[in-house]
Amino acid sequence: METAGKLVVVGGGIAGVTCAEQLAITFPSEDILLVTSSPVIKAVTNFKQVSKTLEEFDVEEQPGSVLESRFPNIRVVESGVKQLQTEERCVLTEDGSRHVYKKLCLCAGAKPKLICEGNPYVLGIRDTDSAQEFQKRLTKAKRIMIIGNGGIALELVYEIEGCEVIWAIKDKAIGNTFFDVGAAEFLTSKIISGKPEAKIAHKRTRYTTEGMTKETRTSAPAGSVGSALGPDWHEGLDLKGTKEFSRKVHIETMCEVKKIYLQEEFKILKKKSLTFPKDHHDKSVTADKEVWPVYVELTNGNIYGCDFVVSATGVTPNTEPFLSGNNFDLGEDGGLKVDDHMRTSLPDVYAAGDICTAAWPPSPVWQQMRLWTQARQMGWHAARCMAAAVQGDSVDLDFSFELFAHVTRFFNYKVVLLGKYNAQGLGTDHELLLRCSKGQEYIKVVMQNGRMMGAVLIGETDLEETFENLILNQMDLSSYGERLLDPDVDIEDYFD
Repeated sequence: METAGKLVVVGGGIAGVTCAEQLAITFPSEDILLVTSSPVIKAVTNFKQVSKTLEEFDVEEQPGSVLESRFPNIRVVESGVKQLQTEERCVLTEDGSRHVYKKLCLCAGAKPKLICEGNPYVLGIRDTDSAQEFQKRLTKAKRIMIIGNGGIALELVYEIEGCEVIWAIKDKAIGNTFFDVGAAEFLTSKIISGKPEAKIAHKRTRYTTEGMTKETRTSAPAGSVGSALGPDWHEGLDLKGTKEFSRKVHIETMCEVKKIYLQEEFKILKKKSLTFPKDHHDKSVTADKEVWPVYVELTNGNIYGCDFVVSATGVTPNTEPFLSGNNFDLGEDGGLKVDDHMRTSLPDVYAAGDICTAAWPPSPVWQQMRLWTQARQMGWHAARCMAAAVQGDSVDLDFSFELFAHVTRFFNYKVVLLGKYNAQGLGTDHELLLRCSKGQEYIKVVMQNGRMMGAVLIGETDLEETFENLILNQMDLSSYGERLLDPDVDIEDYFD
């Protein structure tokens, strides 16, 4: 079956769905095709522009038919891409169809980097199916090991109860992707002290399969990568292991996985594994008598047995089906390079979200991170650029690429990241201002030549808009010095 030239979007995640919706609104009489290998798509709901650059939204999983009923000119094709033929301007899908495009936007996301492929005891968490598989296995688990130091690892460690968790990170401190050692210390005390009984009811994702028939739920082809999880993907999952105690976490820092052994192999090699450390200060090492399905040897020499391993070590752009026979320019991270109009190096092919690498000269306070908010912004901007190209107009880079801004929640704290919040790329030429009230808030500001370049705000600080303005307008603040973060000084008065 062949469809004639139209606007085609590949990928049912946030970037793809946002792009398709925006195109459908701009061209109500054009047919928009959304090709996705997953039975559900990810829709942005309850969108809230919190400030100039900060946005919050829920992510809701919906069957493709919901999107089609909202936009009569969108048709969802549920099939994986077999091959992209840019010379012929067509997309071949696994179901045997051939879709010729006028303009194409690739939004196929990214897949988890697994520490090792094909091991039944190593689980990557990236999409809804893998999260449910994880939950199922956790109910039978006494001890698991988590490898990685990004957002998913952070949330998992905090949410899991009734199970020993050994958490191996390659950095000195937790959450290195998101913040520095100080912020990590601030949050770690919360892991050790356990979480409060009353969980604040704050949900952003409806993580559900309601309204879907059993067929839709199970018909994703094996091995196909679903769309990434929503910001609160663990809400509604009951993450409990077999043990009765609440949380036991042991963090192994500055190490990576050296080797993973299955039970049989481990027995033959006669290696020794360690018991779960009694407490943080206990350095006495005892051999573990228990027999585990899988053993992990770390580069620091320690070996632990566990029920299974969670690999939460980041993602790689999912470019696989598009590269064969096409000479795309790729970024160092393997993504499809795009310019400030979200165009790849091949004519009429655009890309947005996790699959792409921003290759335009960035604003001094923006960087690409493969996050929800950026997937939405890029999908939206790609649609504007595709529309402009069809109409023979041109558009400027969207304002959301002026300043990196992300709001999320870790360990029940609100976390706002602005600009070069970790002094990314500033070298040694910067200084940090800090303010911290234990258990309440943590504020860090990155300054360079008297100007604010970035900030981390943990807790209900109410400073995000003020700091956003200070970073955007690059005002010289050297005269304030340390007083900038003095709780008795109301900065907002200065900068309204």
